[in-house]
Amino acid sequence: MTQRAAPVSVIVPAHDESGGIGRLLRLLTTEAPDGDVEVVVACNSCTDDTADVARSFEGVVVIEIPEASKRLALEAGDSVARHAVRAYVDADVAISRKDLLALVGALTGGILAAGPERHLSLDTAAWAVRWYYDVWQRLPQVRDGLFGRGAIVLSPEGHERARRLPSVMSDDLAISEAFAPSERAIVPGATVVIECPRTVRDLIRRRVRIATGNTQADQLGLRSSVSRTSPAVLLRIAAQSPALAVKVVVFVAVTTVGRLRARRRVREGDFTTWLRDESTRQ
Repeated sequence: MTQRAAPVSVIVPAHDESGGIGRLLRLLTTEAPDGDVEVVVACNSCTDDTADVARSFEGVVVIEIPEASKRLALEAGDSVARHAVRAYVDADVAISRKDLLALVGALTGGILAAGPERHLSLDTAAWAVRWYYDVWQRLPQVRDGLFGRGAIVLSPEGHERARRLPSVMSDDLAISEAFAPSERAIVPGATVVIECPRTVRDLIRRRVRIATGNTQADQLGLRSSVSRTSPAVLLRIAAQSPALAVKVVVFVAVTTVGRLRARRRVREGDFTTWLRDESTRQ
């Protein structure tokens, strides 16, 4: 007999996500007999009808805060959540209730944090975007880390550890780095669908945000050396085939532009402005 998953509270921070949040909520609120899933949508400074869309789903708890802050939205969601096991899910990804409960079920034997396998939606993306992600998905830290998945589930002990982390832009990176490899797991068969940028411009906007967040994490000592991309790793990827060698050049170019554009934000100490991909929200 399959063991019933522990109850879990899912916190979904949302800023002007009315165009896509319904897809996620439909998946999370589909009835399943093997677990109790509470969904809390934390709307932060929404100017659209995100809150109304969320309220249209029976059982979904909706809270609203005036500040446009993902961190404050997560904290507000935590303050009303009922269950000790917590899941943090981005509003623009898709993960089923069944797969979410599979992540909850993986929190055993010393595993304090779990994430799903990624499926990157790239069908409508520009060729340079697809090439970038062909390389990105091969990076060791991307394969093994919890970041960049849009969904993380934490045990009560894991949640307490994550709660003590400082407020940072790259919150998923900080959470991933807070757990040793033996304390975190990527659960086979549990899948999250991530909409990737469709244009190079939006990809670079995302890279600027990531580069800014990485710098902040470095300044606070929250990022280890294994989470960085070394030239040796890129050379090994390029050596696999001529096609990958060309894609590595594109990857390096996009990454370099993102880092250069992030420098001004870092100099000004701007670790709050959230540059997001708008191409998938149109």
